[in-house]
Amino acid sequence: MDRLPSISAFFPAYNEEGNVTAMVERFRAVLPKVADDYEIIVINDGSQDRTAEIADALAAADPHVRVVHHQQNRGYGGALKSGFAASRKAYVFFTDGDGQFDVAEIASLLPYVPQYDVVIGYRIDRAEGGLRRVNAGAWNWLVHRLFGIPSRDVDCAFKLFDRRVFDVVHPEAEGAMISTEILARTVRAGFRVTEVGVHHYPRQHGTPTGANPLVIARAFYELFKLYRRIRREGHRT
Repeated sequence: MDRLPSISAFFPAYNEEGNVTAMVERFRAVLPKVADDYEIIVINDGSQDRTAEIADALAAADPHVRVVHHQQNRGYGGALKSGFAASRKAYVFFTDGDGQFDVAEIASLLPYVPQYDVVIGYRIDRAEGGLRRVNAGAWNWLVHRLFGIPSRDVDCAFKLFDRRVFDVVHPEAEGAMISTEILARTVRAGFRVTEVGVHHYPRQHGTPTGANPLVIARAFYELFKLYRRIRREGHRT
């Protein structure tokens, strides 16, 4: 497939006033080239800067743009869950709001649709420090061992889903473990998953939160909690 019937594209934004306009403009330039119908959804996750104001202005100027506001910061998982719930089109795509991916590379995912239900990116060369690369490698190894997820970069924020996946998969994680949970449940439900290399660029504005020790600790807590829960569900079936 070289063109989708329709697509919902969203990104979480927490204090991303320096990135939100550019992200929406990139989507506006790309999505008409890959889909007959589209919507752009900004998930304002309790931002304390001008993200909400800017996003609302973008939505007022373009009917393709919508904004979901969280009154308080719910974290990465909470933002993604709101994005999936708000998406109305046949396919759902998400990326991060920090501008570290080129949304034009959505086109590289389309040749795998509809043979696969989920097409996920992996970062060809992570634009991050060595410590984060080491941590990511250990995390991906552990996730593969526990769940058998066919991905070398489970947390890569460049994923395209057939909307029907979320009729079956209902993620619960509020934190950084959300991508692992979605893919673990997707594989368990029998959906077909493949991955494609995408480029990764340095952040130009804002401050990353993924390396926060509390975020990492919460992710490991949720990881083993999910593993125990899925094992219990397996014993019941």
